[in-house]
Amino acid sequence: MNGKTCIVTGGTSGIGEASALALAEKGADLAIVCRSEARGEATRARIEEATGRSCVRLFYADLQRLEDVRRVAAELDASLDRVDVLLNNAAVTMLRREETPDGHEMTFGVNHLAPFLLTHDLLPRLVETPGARIVNVASGAHKFAAFDLEDLQSERSYSAMRVYGASKLCNMLFTKELARRLEGRDVGIWSLHPGAVSTRLGANNGGIAKVLLPFLSLFFKTPAQGAKTSIYLCSEPEVGEPNGTYFIDERPARTSSLARDEETARRLWAESERLVGLDVGAPWF
Repeated sequence: MNGKTCIVTGGTSGIGEASALALAEKGADLAIVCRSEARGEATRARIEEATGRSCVRLFYADLQRLEDVRRVAAELDASLDRVDVLLNNAAVTMLRREETPDGHEMTFGVNHLAPFLLTHDLLPRLVETPGARIVNVASGAHKFAAFDLEDLQSERSYSAMRVYGASKLCNMLFTKELARRLEGRDVGIWSLHPGAVSTRLGANNGGIAKVLLPFLSLFFKTPAQGAKTSIYLCSEPEVGEPNGTYFIDERPARTSSLARDEETARRLWAESERLVGLDVGAPWF
């Protein structure tokens, strides 16, 4: 990874930080997209102390806000000499339905619309870099998704697990459709399930989360263990599997039938373009 630049979203805790540290240890330079300046600086200090290199640049954005996504993408584009890897790792889960400042259901907005738009804005840079990669952290929870293209905002009903699963299903459908559109290009794109990992995911939900998360963490993987497949897909010289493949434990894995549905992927793509304000059907690069 020497000389390569990796963008990592949600890189200041959990799987994201573990992935960022491992990539830096392999010689990569990092552009970490985060929301908190204090946590960003603390993460930079930990990684640079561990590697003995000045290798981390911090970029700030609130991924709830599409305006922030556009701004940080422009800053990354203007500031980085090259973009070799985009690791879309940041995610939230909400016990109750909440909306982003743009009026989208929070889980869907942060987990799908934000990486969808960020990838769109950075794709021209990725396409121009030979061997570039896009890695989307999805989840086995996609199999529990209550997915309705007519109710992507979960206005009719809301269940935290089903809505989170639906957002991860969106990650996988996006991965499959982008793989189709990138056919013939020297860009790798895959999705993955990190496993049940002890992270800060869900910590934004107040007192009940503070009680449950420490208990549940006893049964979960560590962030370093959960990051292994992300690290593999970002750095392995020869992944050897087609674009769009879904991985668990560094191996191809079977998805739900819905995650393989090409028509659903195309319809979600068009609706996502509309929701983030892109010209529906316009070329991405």
